[in-house]
Amino acid sequence: METAPLPFRAAVDALRGARLRPEIELEAARPPQRLAPYAYALEAAVLDEDEEDLADGRLILLHDPAGHEAWQGSFRLVTLIRAELEAEMAADPLLPDVCWSWLTGALQSRGLPYGEPSGTVTRASSHYFGGLSARPAASQIEIRASWTPREGLGGVPDTASHLVSWCDLLAQVAGLPPATAGDASVVSLPQRRGPRTR
Repeated sequence: METAPLPFRAAVDALRGARLRPEIELEAARPPQRLAPYAYALEAAVLDEDEEDLADGRLILLHDPAGHEAWQGSFRLVTLIRAELEAEMAADPLLPDVCWSWLTGALQSRGLPYGEPSGTVTRASSHYFGGLSARPAASQIEIRASWTPREGLGGVPDTASHLVSWCDLLAQVAGLPPATAGDASVVSLPQRRGPRTR
């Protein structure tokens, strides 16, 4: 890290210093090696009062000092979020659009400038047979996305605020109520009733 460019080190320091909701456990993870010259990764889990895992995710900060044409900048944030869903929520035809609105709404509600967003929302259902037939059917949502945080003073984006907004998204996917007043443009689905089961 000592040999990394100053803007990247400052961006990582901001991530490490961000204050988050108590339901979210965050820790550094091994970053990918080939996506950019410099990378830093975090893994998070949303836990309920019984320490049950409601949702989990990974956020990666990428930096290319030379800039990247597809990013339209020198930094990029990449995420993967997963959560179990209630069956009726998984069946909602608007679910992918709603989940994408959670991502963009989380950024907009905190007034964060960003560009070049892209991603996918995937829902999957599992049904168990044979020796696994005692397990109940399960549905899962997965959000994969990336966006370019706009750079501020010294070429450093406000990564702490982006992390907080990402945690807002993670909490919403987990079914937690918002920590603060949300953005009116974000569409809500019913609150989840139970914890994620492994």
